[in-house]
Amino acid sequence: MKLWGGRFTKPTNQLVEEYTASISFDQQMWRQDIVGSLAHVAMLGKCGILPMEEVRQIIAGLKKVKEKIERGQAQFLVAHEDVHMNIEKMLIEEIGSVGGKLHTGRSRNDQVATDMHLYLREKLMEIIQLAMYLQEALIEKANQHLDTVMPGYTHLQRAQPVLFGYHLMAYVSMLQRDIERMTETWKRVNVLPLGAGALAGTTFPIDRTFVAELLQFDGVYQNSMDAVSDRDFIVEFLADSSLIMTHLSRLCEELVIWSSQEFSFIELDDEFCTGSSIMPQKKNPDVAELVRGKTGRVYGNLVGLLTVLKGLPLAYNKDMQEDKEGMFDTVATLHGALALLTPMIKTMQVREERMRQAVTQDFSNATDLADYLVRKNMPFREAHEVVGKTVLYCIENKKYLLDMSLAEFQSFSGVIGEDVYEALAIETVVNARNVLGGTARNQVEEQIKVYRKLLVDTHAWVDKNSQKVMIESLIDVGSPA
Repeated sequence: MKLWGGRFTKPTNQLVEEYTASISFDQQMWRQDIVGSLAHVAMLGKCGILPMEEVRQIIAGLKKVKEKIERGQAQFLVAHEDVHMNIEKMLIEEIGSVGGKLHTGRSRNDQVATDMHLYLREKLMEIIQLAMYLQEALIEKANQHLDTVMPGYTHLQRAQPVLFGYHLMAYVSMLQRDIERMTETWKRVNVLPLGAGALAGTTFPIDRTFVAELLQFDGVYQNSMDAVSDRDFIVEFLADSSLIMTHLSRLCEELVIWSSQEFSFIELDDEFCTGSSIMPQKKNPDVAELVRGKTGRVYGNLVGLLTVLKGLPLAYNKDMQEDKEGMFDTVATLHGALALLTPMIKTMQVREERMRQAVTQDFSNATDLADYLVRKNMPFREAHEVVGKTVLYCIENKKYLLDMSLAEFQSFSGVIGEDVYEALAIETVVNARNVLGGTARNQVEEQIKVYRKLLVDTHAWVDKNSQKVMIESLIDVGSPA
């Protein structure tokens, strides 16, 4: 018999049971469900809604259920629909009908919302930490390559020389925005919906603030309809995750390009590559390619949930069961990508000589020739034309700017002197961009200092809030005095 079956005269069609059940995926929130139930029943005792003896029985029963699940002795059944009903059934089997009193003053609507808030704030913290580890790996690699020059690209055409460390710091900057978005999202995640009931609150004299304090939420939803129907916090997480995956995908695209024989700027460690079943010489950057490929599924999870929500009337609708699988999938996808990229970056070998060879066999110092002419009092547009003609001459004569004689330079402009060679030297070109955000060595060093300080600040934020997501430490919250 269903826990809600009193109204019905027929059993549920088996196909309906299988189609509507969520236990196959939401059972991974069993810890959160037990934690929320412990806090709820403790509140029922504190408010005198249940006698303390029954509260103690329920708490003891929930802990036995927890132990059984941990030992693999509990069975989650489709007939019981979801994680909430399965755990309640297990509780009743453990302690008898008094277990049915656990649901006093709450609904599955506010219960599932609470479980997802508990689950997501824990996963948010893990993802923020993993993003910080990747930042640290990128910063360390950047610090090792403050003198390694590589071509900078626009349109995937060589544009201007930059430091390899500078290029890596661009991804540190992207990840910083990602982390800041996640910490902002935390504010919406760490709000308690429990006590909202089905949609209009409850007739029992509950204390929602007490439950929020037990579960270490920063506040409670002020409107019960909103509490049970809100999935903004999941949408926000999926949007944040989509942006992180965008950034990781761009990094992976560059790792794939850089590790190709055509570029040969880096070599990824064998641990993070695979071979070919037919071509024995192959070393494929499969991890980077998969991160790039899996980005699309995270986008799909975001669009999927937005589509579910866009036409729903208030308050709860069964459509909202579709909020979980995409959330779980995004957590797993993002967690895996961040966890893999950190050691990939740490073990990546950088071919400094190959990068330097690339910037000495192109025209990426052409802008600096134009700037040189401007400093000689030539208008920039005029200088641009002079340099364009100079580059065309070099292409036709199979040489680069630094291969030209002074006489050849002066055939294009008489203001060019011997100092042009120093102005066009690779180190000069890089370090000439000594402005905030530039690629000069001391500017990159300053960027590293800034982001190391931000990492310290983020670590402090994590330390401050980490106790709120320690599910195991919250297992005892329901123990009454």
